[in-house]
Amino acid sequence: MSNLGTLYGLGVGPGDPELITVKAFRVIQESPVIAYPRKRKGSKSYAHRIVEVYIRPEEKEMLGLVFPMTKDQTILDREWNATVEKVWEKLQEGKDVAFVTEGDPLLYSTFIHMMKLMQELHPEVDIKTVPGISSFNGSASRLGIALADGDDHVAIVPARDDYEAMKKALEDHDAVVFIKVAKVIDLMITVLKDLDLLEKASVVTKVTSDEEVIWKVSELEGVELEYLTLMVVRK
Repeated sequence: MSNLGTLYGLGVGPGDPELITVKAFRVIQESPVIAYPRKRKGSKSYAHRIVEVYIRPEEKEMLGLVFPMTKDQTILDREWNATVEKVWEKLQEGKDVAFVTEGDPLLYSTFIHMMKLMQELHPEVDIKTVPGISSFNGSASRLGIALADGDDHVAIVPARDDYEAMKKALEDHDAVVFIKVAKVIDLMITVLKDLDLLEKASVVTKVTSDEEVIWKVSELEGVELEYLTLMVVRK
């Protein structure tokens, strides 16, 4: 089966198209199939928008993949298997497939599950990843915050509705980047106030992109934020 295509997981950075690597750019140019997460309504995904300046759609097979947002395991398994099979079909035709994902492909990315399932169902597929600049790096850069210096400890924590766990993360580290913060912003503000860290926190949405918003944290209570929002706390 040596004529199989290669599956690439491409990190395309946090939002600014200029923050993709030279290697990711080359793989995009050389791969006949570009796979990207697609929303059900057909609107472009964030990763797709980052790379579209580098793609001539008429020269590529654009493979939009819908990823199920459900906790129902039966539906998850069925949809995921179908998605992997779509990619497998292209690989079987001997075509390389570049799967674009915002940030880095091996850090909280949709590609991780794609890779595991492909390895499970079609172990003969050659899978390569190209690392990307994550939203954490992008945020530090845009906010002018040094995340770590000397012996500092840094944590990357998915924010969740657990006061004690969020408080402990802040107590135990010099800097914490909380991802997925939108749905628990009120809880996070309470924790920050209780630890007297409100002034040390920054919140940013779609960092480095042309839709970037940097928020004043004290004004965020009760505000509905977009999914691609994170909080940086530097003590």
